[in-house]
Amino acid sequence: MKLGIVGATGEVGRKMLKVLEEYKIEPDELHLFASERSEGKEMLFNGQKLKVKKLTKEALKEKYDYFLFSAGASVSREFAPIAAKNGATVIDNSSAFRMVSNIPLVVPEINSHLLRNYRGIIANPNCSTIQMVLSLYKLHERYGIKEIIVSTYQSASGAGYKGISELIEQTRGSREKRIFPKQILYNVIPLIGNIEENGFTQEEMKMVNETRKILGDPTITVFPTTVRVPVIYGHSESIFVRFKREYENLTQVREVVASGENVKVVDEIVTPLDVEDSDITFVCRLRAFDKSSILFWNVADNIRVGAATNAIRILIKHMKLNGVI
Repeated sequence: MKLGIVGATGEVGRKMLKVLEEYKIEPDELHLFASERSEGKEMLFNGQKLKVKKLTKEALKEKYDYFLFSAGASVSREFAPIAAKNGATVIDNSSAFRMVSNIPLVVPEINSHLLRNYRGIIANPNCSTIQMVLSLYKLHERYGIKEIIVSTYQSASGAGYKGISELIEQTRGSREKRIFPKQILYNVIPLIGNIEENGFTQEEMKMVNETRKILGDPTITVFPTTVRVPVIYGHSESIFVRFKREYENLTQVREVVASGENVKVVDEIVTPLDVEDSDITFVCRLRAFDKSSILFWNVADNIRVGAATNAIRILIKHMKLNGVI
């Protein structure tokens, strides 16, 4: 298997390499691509030094089995179709193709059936959407979700390495704002992405539209508020869900949520520090006033669960479903 990683030197690209190692995926050939300023850098994979190559259209015309893209929407729009046209299956972490009707938007635990006999571009959902739907999909199957109200508490790493750097620099006295619209240190910012005509931000509309597409139900109402917090890794979400059908009791709800793959329901309080470098989505503080709605706290490592690990899980599932492994 010949695999390429585009955006290999970025925060998610580096984590993709680590997750590939941990999941013991050993390509026959692995090629790393980034922008011109990263050309020639060396990165380690399974103890081997690999040189980063400059991303070019000619390079993507070579024969590859798979590409993992994590270099931003503009890069994906320009380069991913070239790789796909030349026979590669492209797993793209950007927002470029998520809402394109004929491109699957995949969380493997939920809708991996879309990968069978599929070649082309596969979209990796937004980080905050992934961890939310992982906690919700079994509930939707059982009770039918009518309405979701979600407030996110998203870490600086959601803005990439530059977001982390800005937070760390501010702990050292800097007050420069390059990535975030307000100082992030000692602060929370109720704005992620540009505000659209309806008053919601781009990040919030991702959670609306992607949730409906992944769960396959355009009737679900989603009311999101996305907030940036001074945390390096790990997104948290406060989630309220109203169902179409009543449940018996919270014990039953707990069992349904816990039946989801890679989801764990716990009694103790879970925070972003607790989930760093984990591939599990954690649910705690499960509670309710009636039998048609619930509230809970949802936490996951956004760089892993919300990006790199989901991409690698797509890769593994696609390989299994299509006879590559």
